[in-house]
Amino acid sequence: MRRLTASLRLLTSTFAMSLAMASAWAQSAPAPALSLELNAAQPSEKGCRLTFVVNNALGADLSRAAFEIALFNEAGGVDRLTVLDFKDLPAGKTKVARFDLAGADCGKLSRVLINSATECAGSGVEPAACMRGLKTSTRTAIAFGV
Repeated sequence: MRRLTASLRLLTSTFAMSLAMASAWAQSAPAPALSLELNAAQPSEKGCRLTFVVNNALGADLSRAAFEIALFNEAGGVDRLTVLDFKDLPAGKTKVARFDLAGADCGKLSRVLINSATECAGSGVEPAACMRGLKTSTRTAIAFGV
């Protein structure tokens, strides 16, 4: 009987340790994300050039990713809506993309808002994954987010 009790205790503690380790691993695994950083805003010949750094950590290749953005002027009014097409974004890859916004004045931009993902396509990727996993940041004085 003592042997059975000792075996049961060993089995119970091994099972408890396995559960604790699985729980810790699940908590430390990063959530799938699409990181989009507004890295720079510089005057260009056409108007304002926005530079973005994007990293696809969704766990799947995107054959196409595009976002509708709203540009706000210094008074907080919407200046325009436009679509930025980031094209293909391979899983685990960081990419730099530049967009020239004709007629825009970088000095008068106060905010860039992501309205929606107009394209989010890839093998095994839900169309809503680009917005659900979107993480935004900025290295500029321009507010950037959803």
